[in-house]
Amino acid sequence: MKLVRILVFVVASGGFVLSVWWIGLGQSLGQLEQRGRSDLELASDRLIKQLSRYSELVVVLAGDPQLRNTETAKSELQRLLLRPADLSGALDLVLIGADRVPIASASGLAPDGWLGESFIDRALTGALGKFHGISRTFETRAFYFAAPIFNEEGPVIGALVAIVDMDRLEAEGRGQTPAVLFTDTLGVTFSSNRSELVLMQRGAQLRNATARYDAGELRPFVPFETRNVHRIETWRINAGPYVPSHALHISRDLPVLDMTAEALVDARPAYVFAGLQASITGALLAFFGAILFLTAERRRALAKANAALESRVADRTAELSRSNEALRGEIAERREAEAALKRAQVELVQVGKLSALGQMSAGISHELNQPLMAIRSFAENGQKFQQLGDAAKVEGNLEKIADLAGRMARIIKNLKAFARQESEPASRVDLVSVAEAAVELTEAVVAHEGISLDLVVPDSPVWVEGGEVRLQQVVVNLITNAADAMSASEEKRIALTVAGGPDPQIVVADTGPGIEEPEKIFEPFYSTKTVGSGEGTGLGLSISYGLVQSFGGNIVGENAPDGGAIFTVRLKPWAGEMAA
Repeated sequence: MKLVRILVFVVASGGFVLSVWWIGLGQSLGQLEQRGRSDLELASDRLIKQLSRYSELVVVLAGDPQLRNTETAKSELQRLLLRPADLSGALDLVLIGADRVPIASASGLAPDGWLGESFIDRALTGALGKFHGISRTFETRAFYFAAPIFNEEGPVIGALVAIVDMDRLEAEGRGQTPAVLFTDTLGVTFSSNRSELVLMQRGAQLRNATARYDAGELRPFVPFETRNVHRIETWRINAGPYVPSHALHISRDLPVLDMTAEALVDARPAYVFAGLQASITGALLAFFGAILFLTAERRRALAKANAALESRVADRTAELSRSNEALRGEIAERREAEAALKRAQVELVQVGKLSALGQMSAGISHELNQPLMAIRSFAENGQKFQQLGDAAKVEGNLEKIADLAGRMARIIKNLKAFARQESEPASRVDLVSVAEAAVELTEAVVAHEGISLDLVVPDSPVWVEGGEVRLQQVVVNLITNAADAMSASEEKRIALTVAGGPDPQIVVADTGPGIEEPEKIFEPFYSTKTVGSGEGTGLGLSISYGLVQSFGGNIVGENAPDGGAIFTVRLKPWAGEMAA
C-alpha cells in the first residue's frame, strides 16, 4: 500500500511538472516570437530605407536639365554622374536613351546584359522600375533602379539606372541577431545578415520579372525540418555555428521589394527557461512530498501505539477485577503505560513541528522566487546585450545567474538540514556582503511597500564566524518582518547598520508600532499575525534565534525610545581577525 501511494504521487507529480514545462515553453516561445517579429520589422525597414535612398536618387537626378539635353558632351555627362555615385556609394549610374543604347555611365563601363530586362521597359513607359541579380561587370549582387527621363514636352527620352552594391548595404548589420533572410519569388535568399546563406535557393522556381540568375550562380538551401510548437513554426536546421540549429521561423511579406523577409530566432532560451521552471517545481514537489510522507508515517505509527496501549489498559483492568493479589503489579504496568503515552505525546509535538515546516511553503517560495526573478531579469538583459554585441556585459549577467542559482541551492540545502536537525560548521563570512545580499533579495518587497531602506556599512569587510546563507536568511527575515510591521505606518523607513570591531553586529531598526511582548518574540509559534491568514507561522524569529545561537552569537529585540523596533544581531569575530 505504501509503495502504491508513492507511485501515485510520483506519477501525479511528473504529470504536473510536465504541464508546467509545456505551459512555460508556450509562454517563452510566444515572447520570443513577439521580439523576433519586432527585430524582423526593424531589419526589413532598414533595408527598404537604404534601397529607397537610391530610388529617390535616380528620380531626382532624372530631372536634371543637363541629362535631358541631348547636346551635352559624354564626358560632361560622366562627370555629372560620377559625383552622386561616389557620394551615395552606388556601384554605377548609367544613362540610356529611349532606344536602350547606353549614353554615359559614372564608371565608364558598358552594361552587362540587363538592358533587355522588363524593368527598363517599365522606366521607358514612365514608371520606376526595379530589378536584382548578379552583376557580371562588378561580380557582386546588385539591386537596380531605373527612373524615366522626360523631355520638356512630356515624352520619355531615356532612363537613368542606379546599380546598388548589396554587400555594402549588408555590412552594417552582418552578424547581428536574429538571422534575417530576404528571399525573392524564385526562392533565392538574395540578401541576409548571414553571408553563408546568400544565393541559396529552396522551393519551386517561379517566374519573376524583377530578378535574373545565370546557371551556376545558385546553391541548394541547407537541409531543414519544420514543425509547429504551440502553433509557432520552428526549424531544425544545420547551417553552421552562426545560425541557430533550433529556431523560430518568422516571415513577413515585402511587396515593395517583391521579396519575403524571414527571421530565424534562437529557440534555446525558451526551452532552458521552461526546463528551469519545471526543475524548480519538481524539486519543491519532492521536498514537500517527503515531508508529508514522513508526517503521515509518524501519525500512522502513533495511531498503532495508541491502539495497542488501549488494548493493554483494558486487559489490565479486567485482571484487577478478577484478582486483588495482582493489584500492585497492575499499578506498576499502568504507570509504565502512562509513561509510554507521555513519550508518544512528545513525539506528537515533534510531528507538529514538521507540519509547521509544511506551512512555511509561502516563505520558502518567497526565498526562492526573488533570485529566480533576478535570474529571469539577468537572462533577458543578457539577450539584449548579446543583440548589441556587448560580450562583457553578457558574461557579467551569466556570472550573476550562476551565483543566484548557487544561492538557491544553498537555501534548499539549509532548509533540509533544519528539517533533519542537522547543522553545518561555521566558516569565515563577510558581514558587509551578507547585509548587501539581504538588501538585494528584499529590494522588490521593500520597493513594493514604499519603504525607504538605508544601508550603512564600513568601508572594509567585517569577518565573523557563521554561515553565509543562514545569516542572509536571518537578515532577510528581520527586514521582511519590519516591512510587515510598517504596513499601516505613515512613515516607512528601515535602517540596516553593520558595525565591526571586537563586537561585530547587524542592527535592523524600523518605524513601525514596536514589539508588544518583547519577552515572547523568539518563542516558537508566537506570531502577531492573524491565525490562518497564511502570512506567518510564528517560526521565523525562532529559527533566526536558533541560527544565530548556533554560531555562538545572540539576537535581541527591543522597542526604540522614539517608536519602532530594533533588532540587534551580535556575532563572534573570526578567529583569524582577532589574532590580527
